[in-house]
Amino acid sequence: MSRGDRGSIGTTSLARRGFLTAAALAGSAIAVGPASATASVPRPQTSSRQGGGVRVGAQVSAEAGWRELAGHRVGILTNPTGVLPELTHVVDAVVADGSVDLVAAFGPEHGFRGTAQAGGSEGDYTDPRTGVPVYDIYGSTADEIAAMYRQAGVDLVVFDIADVGARFYTYIWAMYTAMHAAAIADIGFLVLDRPNPLGGASAGPQLDPAFSSGVGRKPIVAQHGMTVGELARLFDAEFLPEDAGRGVAELQIVQTQGWERSQLFGATGLPWVPPSPNVPTADTAHVYPGTCLFEGTVFSEGRGTTRPFETIGAPGVDWRWAERLNEAALPGVRFRETYFVPSFGKHEGADCGGVQLHVTSTADFEPLRTGLWMLATARELYPEQWGWRPDHFIDLLAGSDRLRTMLDAGASPQEINDSWTPELEAFRVRREPYLLYR
Repeated sequence: MSRGDRGSIGTTSLARRGFLTAAALAGSAIAVGPASATASVPRPQTSSRQGGGVRVGAQVSAEAGWRELAGHRVGILTNPTGVLPELTHVVDAVVADGSVDLVAAFGPEHGFRGTAQAGGSEGDYTDPRTGVPVYDIYGSTADEIAAMYRQAGVDLVVFDIADVGARFYTYIWAMYTAMHAAAIADIGFLVLDRPNPLGGASAGPQLDPAFSSGVGRKPIVAQHGMTVGELARLFDAEFLPEDAGRGVAELQIVQTQGWERSQLFGATGLPWVPPSPNVPTADTAHVYPGTCLFEGTVFSEGRGTTRPFETIGAPGVDWRWAERLNEAALPGVRFRETYFVPSFGKHEGADCGGVQLHVTSTADFEPLRTGLWMLATARELYPEQWGWRPDHFIDLLAGSDRLRTMLDAGASPQEINDSWTPELEAFRVRREPYLLYR
């Protein structure tokens, strides 16, 4: 069945995972119409004191009685990170409020309730807690998602997902495709904004459109330093007119209040909710833009350990890697020699040696620069263990084949880092009109 053929769909992969009980599964076919709660949904407490003075867009909207949603048939694209500061989920809060005509929810990679691993999703089903029909958009085209909007009768799409600030994290591209679909369907799009956990600093290479993929569709830099609301403004102005012939019918951003671009996540006072199973803490998010590059190698990026993306290694790697990296005196980080056995993913069940990153100063730490030094030293010290993934996935992560070809040709990490300075500076200028926070 194609993604666009959704006339009568029952609960799919969630049932196979045993996520829903047999009672909840009963009558779970998707129906178009307003949601009615099928279980007790707590009403959120929305004190402005929560969140250490930073108030996310969902909280701002909730305190105003969801007035931006009034009079619309609303669909919300969200996942477990779409919470108010006291941890009530935005869909649960909207349903409990009772004043919004919420007709659908849309789930990205990992799913609406977050049960799926990387590269997976939950399928279509009816949420047993709220009665909201849930549509799985992961892997769907803009035309297919537009068909879902029409089937559900949506006239306003709301986006509320926490990003981690890296181009190759898929949620911003789920947002872009959902915006493209909204433009096709000629309906509005509203972003409940959230802080970028890495702050406002941008770094790294810009995507070459020839290397567009699910981990990077449009030419932005690897660490963009923008909130999802700011990215939505850039997407609507610069990319949608070419792809859709127009922007969305109306773009609204409910801004985060009390956040400044210099603030990293730890300074916000907000609770960390894992945006995906392998980004369990804010510490993981800080290293992710650099160590995710190891997904393009044969080294384990730490999936199947308790510290994914903070623990990197492979069979045959030893103490020399940590020693060499510490000798480099990279700012804001120290490396600990470590040994681990991944429970899944690369080298599952094998004894691996490697390093664990310990970020000593988030203000000074440079994840992409650190990742480059890690790649270069691993290649130098362990030529028998080292290798790129045969599919050259590294090129999709890096946004071109430049990183791979320069490193293979013997370029130093500093030379590679310097090679993208002109495009990074140009991006910083280009993004300026779309920034909402100072």
